[in-house]
Amino acid sequence: MTGKLPRLDLGVVPKFNEGTWRLRIEGFVEKPLKLTFAEVLKLPRMSETADFHCVTGWSRLDNKWDGVLFQTVVDAAKLKPEVRFVTFECSDGYTTSLPLADLLAGNVMLAYMLDGQTLEAKHGGPLRMVIPDKYGYKSAKWVETIRFTIDEEVGYWEQRGYSDTADPWTEDRYSR
Repeated sequence: MTGKLPRLDLGVVPKFNEGTWRLRIEGFVEKPLKLTFAEVLKLPRMSETADFHCVTGWSRLDNKWDGVLFQTVVDAAKLKPEVRFVTFECSDGYTTSLPLADLLAGNVMLAYMLDGQTLEAKHGGPLRMVIPDKYGYKSAKWVETIRFTIDEEVGYWEQRGYSDTADPWTEDRYSR
C-alpha cells in the first residue's frame, strides 16, 4: 500500500497546451470527434472511488476520480457494430488497448480530477483513463486518441511481455 500515487511513465511528462490539445475519437465510428479540453469538461461528469493497482506490486486505495464515463464517449461516437477493441494513444507515445467489453463497466472513465484536485501532469493530466479492474498500465496517461477497432492493436507494455488482460485479482502480470 502507498499513501501517495507514485509517478511511473516512460520518462517524459508532456506539456499541456489547452489551445492546441484535442481528444480525437476515431476508427470504426459513425461520428469521429475532435474535442477541446473545454468540450471534454462540458460532458456529463461522474465520480468514482476506486483502488489503483500497479503491476509492480503496490496499491493505492480509495482514490476519488472525477471525469467522463467511458460509455459517454461510446455513445457520442456512435460505434459501428463490428467494433471489438479500443486503442489509446497518448501524447508521450504510449499505447495500450483493451476489448471494448472491458471498458463498458460503469466505473471506467476519462479522468481529469483526483481527490478533488485537477489531475496533475505527472499523474496523466489533463486526461487519463481510469480502469479500476485492471493494472495501472491499462489506465493510460495523457490520452489524446481513442481508436475503436475490429482487431486488437498490441500496446507498449504488452509488446514487452506484460499481460494483455492485466487482471489484478488473478495477478495476471505477464504473458504466458
